[in-house]
Parts: sequence; C-alpha cells; structure tokens
Amino acid sequence: MTLPAEATTTPVGVLDRVMAILAVVEGGARSHTEVARLTGLARPTAHRLLKSMEAHGLVTYIGGQGFRLGARLLGLAATAMRELPLRDLAQPILERLARATGESAQLFVRDGYRRVCIAAAESRNELRTIVEIGAELQLTAGSAGKVFLAFGPPALTAELLATADRFTSATPVGERLDRQLATARRVGWASSAGEREPGVGSVSAPVHEPYGALLAVVSLSGPEQRVGRISAKRYAPAVIDAAKEIEAALGV
Repeated sequence: MTLPAEATTTPVGVLDRVMAILAVVEGGARSHTEVARLTGLARPTAHRLLKSMEAHGLVTYIGGQGFRLGARLLGLAATAMRELPLRDLAQPILERLARATGESAQLFVRDGYRRVCIAAAESRNELRTIVEIGAELQLTAGSAGKVFLAFGPPALTAELLATADRFTSATPVGERLDRQLATARRVGWASSAGEREPGVGSVSAPVHEPYGALLAVVSLSGPEQRVGRISAKRYAPAVIDAAKEIEAALGV
C-alpha cells in the first residue's frame, strides 16, 4: 500500500476529508478501518463519508475485495482530458523531439485499462513507426505501458501484473516485469524492444500533473534496429527533457 503525500488543507474541511479518502483508496486502502487509520478520521466519519462517496460513484465497494475508485471518476477524468490544453501544449514539443531524434514521438494518457494516443509527431524516415491519434494500446506491453504501471495507481499495477500476458516472446511478465517497473521508477524512464510488436522499440518517460500524480507519458518509437535496448540510453535524456517541457508548459 502506498501512503498519500501530505494532504492539502483548505477552508472546506469536508472536501479535504473526501480528497484524503480518495488518496488512500487510490493507494490501496480497501476497508473502512484502513481508510480511517490512514486518514486519521474517526471510523464513524470514514464510514459515513465512504457511503456518501459510493452513492455519488466516487468509490465502489466490491465484495471480497473492498473499496476501489469509482466509475464516476473515469467520466470526470475523460472530460478533464478533453478540456485540458494538454494536446495543444504537447504537440510542438513532440515535433521538436521527433526532429531532434529522427524518430516518431507520441503522447499517451490512461483510460481505464488502456492507454490512448492523444498527440503524435511522425519521423521523416521512410522506415518509421506510426501510432494514430486515438489508438488504444495495452498497459502491459511497451515502454509507455511500463511507465503507466511504474508511476500509476499501485492497486491497478498490482492487478495488471497478476494478469499480464505475453504479446511476443520478448514481452516481460510476472517478476521480470515487476523488476523492470522498479528500474523505471529508479531511473525515471522505461524502454522496450519487440515487446508489444516485433521489430518495434521505444523509450518513454512520465509527465506529472501539478499535484504530482501521473498525467501522461511521452514516448519515442522506431524500428528496433534504431531504437533498441542498447540505443535506449542514448534517447532517454531527450525523452525525459520533452516530458519536463510539457510539465513546465502546464505550470508544474
């Protein structure tokens, strides 16, 4: 279970308590007792707020598994993504990344158990990778998927680690994937080579929102002979810099 960062305090105490509950449920709290302990709320207060939040779809209770974040949050997130100027801010940065490296660049956001490409800049090389805007890809293969798992909600990561399947013979699963996620957290980026699709390599880095949560992932992709395991370290600084540029444009 991951403990939340220090809670924000505002003049609206009930809202602060609701946000604290969402934070600990995202971090893995599953019972009334865990929520009360991690938030410092009295158990009757935690119970009452959880019931109200469940009625509004902010959390859901699954028998035998406990509390999870609710489906209403997905709808709110989707609307926020549409209204956030993320794509417009990221597009020129992706284009500079593609020109500087000669490879294709993409920006992904998470939608439930998938990642969606919301912006892209293609390589000018005749042999290149193309990811269409709107393309939905899995979270358990490819460098961008690894970044979503490494820096995203721990409960989702644990769930997908337990069910991940191979897409190619190179796709890491189980303990091997878990070790790679730990490395991604340590170095701040991830790479893949032929793991989602044979012959395709990529390097990805996280984009964080102002409060520190994972917002999106910048990815650089190309033929494995150009963007492979050995060359990944060469591209990583440019991808990380692009991610930080997007954060700066968002005011992070």
